Order: sequence, then structure tokens, then C-alpha cells
Amino acid sequence: MTIDDGRSRDRGGPGEGGSMPRRSTSRDIERYGALFAQRTRGMKSSAMRDMMAITQRPEVISFAGGLPDTSAFPAQTFAAIAQGIAAESCARALQYGPTDGLAEVKECIREVMAADGSPMPDPEDVLVTTGGQQGLDLITKALVDPGDVVIAEAPTYPGAVPTFCAYQTDVVHVDVDSDGMRIDLLEETLERLEAEGRRPKFIYTIPNFQNPSGVTLSLPRRKRLVEVARERELLVLEDNPYSLLRFEGESLPSLYSLDGGRYVMYLGTFSKIFSPGIRLGWVVAPPPILEKLNLGKQGADLCTSTLSQLMVHAYFRQARWRDYVAASVELYRERRDAMLAALEEFFPPEAEWTRPAGGLFIWCTLPDYIDTTDLLARALRENVAFVPGEGAYLDGRGRSSMRLNFSVSNEDEIREGIRRIGKVIDEQVALYGTLTGRRAEAAPRREEPAEPEQGARVVPLPRRDAAEQRAERS
Repeated sequence: MTIDDGRSRDRGGPGEGGSMPRRSTSRDIERYGALFAQRTRGMKSSAMRDMMAITQRPEVISFAGGLPDTSAFPAQTFAAIAQGIAAESCARALQYGPTDGLAEVKECIREVMAADGSPMPDPEDVLVTTGGQQGLDLITKALVDPGDVVIAEAPTYPGAVPTFCAYQTDVVHVDVDSDGMRIDLLEETLERLEAEGRRPKFIYTIPNFQNPSGVTLSLPRRKRLVEVARERELLVLEDNPYSLLRFEGESLPSLYSLDGGRYVMYLGTFSKIFSPGIRLGWVVAPPPILEKLNLGKQGADLCTSTLSQLMVHAYFRQARWRDYVAASVELYRERRDAMLAALEEFFPPEAEWTRPAGGLFIWCTLPDYIDTTDLLARALRENVAFVPGEGAYLDGRGRSSMRLNFSVSNEDEIREGIRRIGKVIDEQVALYGTLTGRRAEAAPRREEPAEPEQGARVVPLPRRDAAEQRAERS
């Protein structure tokens, strides 16, 4: 097969006074269509990554990313780490490492898991990955064939959506409420799938300060989820990047600690407690699974960056990582409170949102007639961004919801950004009233109830399906 790459001869090439061709248009891409693997047809872009270029503009207030505030990291500490590695371990830092990770980094991982109250895993059961995202990718690659079922919370981590789509996963959602995933609905779903002769490859959950909803899985539900996994011999993937970012309330045991590592795979990352830029995460899993993940990683990148691993080890040797996490928690608590106050001030009474007890996100739900993907386009004209809720589902839901990140913006920016979004929402509410001749019935403001177990305020997460909403709008 001959491919015309669309380059004009008279434009010249590099070194000939010419320039490289412009990025391909959709018409150009058609020339390559016969070469693409079938699985690429289902690939989706990440809702967050799509906006990275836009939100890097200094005039944009971005609530779109899941970004920790790395500006708070002491520059002198970073410099000391880098200088120490250059002086002591330069040759090693520039060399390949073992696929499963450096032994000293696994000790750092064990220390982090112990701080979370989890039992320290055997180092042989730990795989160091290039960020938590690679862990999710390797697990899905190793376990899922096209059409296999994975159960995920609704809504789920928007970054998991492109991973599941890339491996042609049939994702079945289970709704969450203010106490996390509804285990009663999970059991109903498992019964239905069993009647259909289908068995999930794993259940994916973020039990602490879930991304995107901010809610936390209650202790009774944690215990029952582990029981269900044992009774049915099902794997559970516990994605736990936020557990140390708790603002209030008591810590809850990880699923891994409740299960003892038999059916629960544990996914962690240094992104939220050190730096996302070092791209370092880990997976703890039963040995047969870990062996397959190791083989998959060999084919993906051979090994995780030795330099990044040595940076983590040097940082932990200073024994100050807990101080940095504690300072970050205090900062994020203040910013969460600032966003909650701004939402009360600037969002209409029809809007409802969660009150997370930790983590990085608030989930907001608007009236059904507002599509937050359209709303984002209008908000960007006001130089403010968020993640539309549809990016956290694989079944078309979430059209009237949004994820708001509060960790990276200061309190003044948070108030101004929420004011701008509220202004655009008010315009949409007014337009709806003009078009229909009535204003949507306002949801009454609730008196603040006694604090629920995990600090969530109101979580209108289960929504009518997309088909019903479109039928009503038409």
C-alpha cells in the first residue's frame, strides 16, 4: 500500500529551507485509515487533557485539572534532592532500572501505605509504575479482552474513560451517593450479569474523596464490598490517590487492609503527596497478576524512570514528606471552604453540590436543561474552565453536571472563577425561562443538617438516563 503523506514538494524539507507540513486534517487522516487497528475506533480523549492547552493560558482560571499545588513545594528542598543525586548517584540515575522498580522506592511505598493505615505489602507484591495512570492501563491490558465487563462507579474517574475505551471494555456503571458506591445496586448488577452469563473482570472504585464526586465510601459499604468480592471471587481495583488528603473526620480502613490482598488490587501514586511531574505510582496485586503486569510494563516502557525513583527516595530520606502533606491539606481545606462559600453566593438555588471531606474535587449538578459541555464553551469565553460531567460516564449521563477542582487556584481566583461560571449559568436559566415561559422550579435551600459520616452535603448523582432527558427536551 502506498501512502501519500500530503507533503508538497515545493515546500522543501528540513535542511532545504522548507518547513515541516502542518498538522494533518481529517481528510489527510483518511489516507491512513486502513492501517489503524480496530480498537482505535473506540478510543476517546481524556476530558481533562483536551483542555490542558487552553487552561495553561494565564488569563484562564481553571478548575478543570486534578492538579496539586506544586508551587507550595520548597524550592530549596528540590534543589537539595537534585544536587544530592548528582553527587551520589549520577551514573545510576542515568541508567536503566529493574522493571518492577527499585527496592528502596518500594520501602517508600510501604511507608506511605502504612501512613494510610494499610498493612505494608511484601516488596515482591509491588510494581512501581510510571504514574498511577499506567497502573490502571496495565491492569486493564492484562485482564480485559474486547467486550469484557468492568464495573465502575457512576460517575467515575474521567482519566479511566479513555483507558477502558482503548481496550474495548464494556463498562457497567453503579451509582454512587453520599456514602459512595451503592453496594445494593452493585449486587443487583452482579445478579443480572450472572443471569446473562457474564462475569466482570474487576470492580473499579476510588473509595476516598472520589474523583470526580468527592464522596467517600462508608465503612459498612467497604466491608460489604470486600465480602461480595470474596463470596463471588471477584477482583476489586482500589484506586487510592487521595486518602492522605483528609480535611476532617476519621480515616477509614482501605479495602486492601480489609481484604488482606486476596481479591483487592491497590493502586497508588506520589502525584498528590509529592509531585505529578515525577510520574511515579505503584500497583500492589496478587503474584500471578503482578507477573502479567510486569510483562506488560516491559513491553510498554521497560522500566520506570530511575531518576524519578531516586528523587522519591532522596525526598523520603529527609523524613519531611508528612510535613509537606500536612501543609497541603491545610491549604486545600481553605480552598475547599472558599469554593463552597462561592458556590453558595453565586450559583442559583437549582444547583446542588457535594461537600468533600478531603481530596481535590467538588461535583456540582445543575438543572436537566443545562448541558455542561455547551456551558463550558460559554464559560471559556469568560476565561474560566471546568470538566463537564459527561466525561465521567461511559453511558451518556452526566450532561448536567460538572467537576470543579479547588486545589490549584488561590481563594481570590476561586471566588472570581465561580462568579464567572455562575453568571453563565444565570444566563442559561434566564434563557430557559424565556423559551418556555416559565422558570424551572427552584430546589429549596436546605438547612445545614447534622454532619453526615463522610461530610458530604447533597449528592444528586443518580440521574435519569440520557435518552429520557433528550426525549423531554424535544
